[in-house]
Amino acid sequence: MSRPKIRPYGSWSSPITAELVASESLRLFEITLVGERTTWIEMRPAEDGRHAIVHRYADGSRAEALPPAFSARTRVHEYGGGAYVSDGETLIFSNWKDQRLYRQDTGDEPQPITPQMDARYADGVIDRRRGRLIYVREDHTADGGPVNAIVAISLEGPSEGEVLISGNDFYASPRLSPDGRRLAWLNWNHPNMPWQGTELWVGEVEDGLIVRQEQVAGGAETSIFQPQWSPDGLLYFVSDRTNWWNLYRLREGKAEHLVDRAAEFGRPQWVFGMSTYDFASAERMVCSYTQDGIWHLGSLDLKTLELIPFDLPYTDISYVRATAERTVFRGGSPTEPLSVVELDLNRGDIEILRRSTEVPVGKGYLSGPRAVEFHTANGRTAYGFYYAPKNLDYQGPPEARPPLLVISHGGPTSATTSTLDLEVQYWTSRGIAVLDVNYRGSTGYGRAYRRELEGEWGVADMEDCVNGARYLADQNEVDGQRLLIRGGSAGGYTTLRALTSRQDFAAGASYYGVSDLKALTEETHKFESHYLDRLVGPYPEQKDLYRERSPLYHADEISCPVIFLQGAEDQVVPPDQAELMADALREKGLPVAYLLFEGEQHGFRRAKTIQRALEAELSFYAQVLGFEPAEHTEPVDIEGL
Repeated sequence: MSRPKIRPYGSWSSPITAELVASESLRLFEITLVGERTTWIEMRPAEDGRHAIVHRYADGSRAEALPPAFSARTRVHEYGGGAYVSDGETLIFSNWKDQRLYRQDTGDEPQPITPQMDARYADGVIDRRRGRLIYVREDHTADGGPVNAIVAISLEGPSEGEVLISGNDFYASPRLSPDGRRLAWLNWNHPNMPWQGTELWVGEVEDGLIVRQEQVAGGAETSIFQPQWSPDGLLYFVSDRTNWWNLYRLREGKAEHLVDRAAEFGRPQWVFGMSTYDFASAERMVCSYTQDGIWHLGSLDLKTLELIPFDLPYTDISYVRATAERTVFRGGSPTEPLSVVELDLNRGDIEILRRSTEVPVGKGYLSGPRAVEFHTANGRTAYGFYYAPKNLDYQGPPEARPPLLVISHGGPTSATTSTLDLEVQYWTSRGIAVLDVNYRGSTGYGRAYRRELEGEWGVADMEDCVNGARYLADQNEVDGQRLLIRGGSAGGYTTLRALTSRQDFAAGASYYGVSDLKALTEETHKFESHYLDRLVGPYPEQKDLYRERSPLYHADEISCPVIFLQGAEDQVVPPDQAELMADALREKGLPVAYLLFEGEQHGFRRAKTIQRALEAELSFYAQVLGFEPAEHTEPVDIEGL
């Protein structure tokens, strides 16, 4: 074996190319089980971000459910989720292009069952007894903005939907009891987001209508997640009433706490259709939970309430579905990409049904995560995963330390995990260290930690990213003069806040990041239109604080180059948020790069966009830090450098 070559950090040649990251990485989600068939959605960058529904049968064969002209994706809340439902006989899905619901029976072409109108549908169930669907509808035809409701839609169509439940700002998770006589659902109102305060309601179904409605859990300060009926007709749900998202069930009108543990059995409901647990039977639940940033899967005896974890190699587990014989979930680990995984509940055997990437990468090019905790402002502790540079063919010069790229995740009520991410490895295999930060406000560490960001967005998250970078520099693991920061959406805002508030970073990259909080509040979509009331403060009462926290009005404080990457059709963070910031830097004479991608929304989905963005970002850092990338790709134009 030849000795590693000595090359400057950042200039190492890597088999993990931007093209590989972009075109070979699927996004897998929305898993369902019907009999022996497993179904999921694949978001395919190579097909311009098309969302394909894939069936996997007991014999191991796979088949696409939809013709190529269809893409199963909904725009409810702009983030979507809950784009399809199936009972084995019939598949119902929302089509991206026209947002209509379509019905597809076995062997037939999809047929629309909702009319052409400005309405969107998500998170439905099939009410076969009454020949209908029950769906969340977001109606954009009314004056004054979108109106959300739970509606009934004829399976035969066409029908825009008969309103069953209305009057609240938002609805989610309409779920029929096994006997079809009761409906459970979630609702919440501005300024709350679903992870801040939701109400769980149950109503009886008579003559197709919902009567005798009763709130059974939740409230303005309690978050409820995933109500679901057990096979024997008991209602289960996840609540954070004790600081942690724990499991409960409703018995004789009272909420029974099933597992009292300092662990999260729920997730923030950014999208519809998530599932952290399911029933193998009326006596057994399969559930996932996270502790200290690591996800686990366990079996819960619903009589004794004993929770026994499975011995699995996965650290990120979601979309849990179960039958008596098997459970299927999306799992990933530091050495395995996110995959659709099947676990035999009797034998304990594991089978990977579909990987998000099938291209093998040698372990000599993969950097493993190291969980880190570090002190931050106000005596607090923050968390993250550190990835040291790793490439079996190269090592850095003696005495040199690698640059560090700090990643600020989106949300901001979200979390990063330790799952193998080729985008992270893209940097580490080139000699750039990575710190992926779970700043205060991130999910997975309890409600109190999540709420530490309330009133402090743009401060606590920024401080944690800066202090995490400084911690690694003080440990002599990275070069404190070559610190970089990047983030998307809310992470882009944190990036810009760090660059306008501190002088610690040599460069930054903002992917569709927020620069003007006032504009975001006035222009963004309904779902997030009051999100900042709790993250920053009520508007316009605290408009001065909004201006103070907006990077746009502090561009003169930036002292390093910045690259902006933006989707032209972004409805969450419109392009002018990036363009105004770029213009401000131009006026100051600071180096700036701006790339606008046509046809992209909030979050890049097309392979050519993802590839170009990564290559441009690497070119940007190389020009700023003065190293030569190993690959010859189109350099990014940096104005003013």
